[in-house]
Amino acid sequence: MRYCYWLSLPISLHLNKCERFFSLRTMSSGSNLVKVAVCQMTATPDSKSNLEQGRMLIEESKRQRAQIAFLPEGFDNINRSRAESVEAAQSVSGPTISEYCAIAKANNMWLSLGGFKEKSDVSKVYNTHLIVDPDGNIAGAYRKMHLFDVDIPDKVRLCESDYTLAGNEISKVVATPAGNIGLSTCYDLRFPELSALLRNDGADILTYPSAFTIPTGKAHWEVLLRARAIENQCYVVAAAQVGAHHDKRASYGHSMIVDPWGKVLCEIKDGIGVATADIDLQQLQQTRESLPVDKHKRRDVYRLDKLGAAELHNIDDVPQYMFAQYPISSKVVFCKTNLSFAFVNRKPVVPGHMLVSPLRVCKRFHDLTTAETSDLFEVVKKVGDAVTAEFGADSLTISIQDGPDAGQTVEHVHVHILPRKKGDFENNDDIYKKLATHDKQNEGISTADNSIFRAEEVMAREATSMRKYFQ
Repeated sequence: MRYCYWLSLPISLHLNKCERFFSLRTMSSGSNLVKVAVCQMTATPDSKSNLEQGRMLIEESKRQRAQIAFLPEGFDNINRSRAESVEAAQSVSGPTISEYCAIAKANNMWLSLGGFKEKSDVSKVYNTHLIVDPDGNIAGAYRKMHLFDVDIPDKVRLCESDYTLAGNEISKVVATPAGNIGLSTCYDLRFPELSALLRNDGADILTYPSAFTIPTGKAHWEVLLRARAIENQCYVVAAAQVGAHHDKRASYGHSMIVDPWGKVLCEIKDGIGVATADIDLQQLQQTRESLPVDKHKRRDVYRLDKLGAAELHNIDDVPQYMFAQYPISSKVVFCKTNLSFAFVNRKPVVPGHMLVSPLRVCKRFHDLTTAETSDLFEVVKKVGDAVTAEFGADSLTISIQDGPDAGQTVEHVHVHILPRKKGDFENNDDIYKKLATHDKQNEGISTADNSIFRAEEVMAREATSMRKYFQ
């Protein structure tokens, strides 16, 4: 069964037809449907004009009864040069985003703002995708991770890294009336690992706000969008830039919404405009149940995991963690990922001596999975940076004692991270002798120097100070 709708816009905008396809087998009642709008723009270096264009598209989306409007990458401006792009950058609290938050509130709509030039502390910008709720609050943010650096002879040269910093975190999915939205931007489309991780985190909708070049758009745009929808069994919403932005750059357009079966529900081939489609979470669930791809994945053979983002994720949701048979109070933990945790040492060899362990109790290093190993060392790297900053270190000693003959006294893999300063030991290798004996205690009393383990309150204060590096 095929339905075709023609929608009208203000005279200054042009809209292509929106086609929505349903089968009798999967069509659901209207109560399960949430209408969303995909908006196609032609941004220029003129930020004020772009804002008015975005406002008209959002207001038209509202007239079409959409609950969420998706704007493309570069909705703020698309400039002629690196210098112009850096000069145009603003903070999230700057006038452009503040204006869009006000527009969201005035229209009582959710907005996906597909990528604006966020000011950084250096002479580059972040390409930041925001979700704004109907109250005008920022509900989600993602800094584009994969930067588009392409030089096709005689066709196009565009090196985003010339003026953009890459983000380093996969954002949490954002719960909306249409389902959980996973945030990506443009070139991220070519990296299926990111979309798979977002699906693992509960995404129902994958977003790819873009400004695709014309050569790459003609070759790959639709097939990539449909592939991401099919392999993840998610809706895909891809708002795009279209046409000439200035004399140096043009974009492909073809904004579209794709369903979990890979059908293109609506498309704006050319020109500025709005197209809408219904998100049906019941149909999405039926698709996943009828072809349970996720259940068929061989997680006993392979797996895809985020490397430890070293964020403060629910540290205090549990009162304690286990370090082999020893309980570790959450008060002394300062970093937790999905696979690892970092905590302060009860009897440090030097000030700032920290420990990092896998959450799962593993006696020996060879017991770790590949994902646990990767996560552990990612956290070690981040904790090392934090320790260096907090304790003014010049260098670090990073050590693993794997097995009793190597000095391991607690049967749970752990990495020692010790900030070092010039002259802290008479002989540099003395630190390893100290590591081998520092925790051989009897009832909390050191047989070597009669010092006691630190009080939990002291350790908790140190952990609190360390947590600021992971917020």
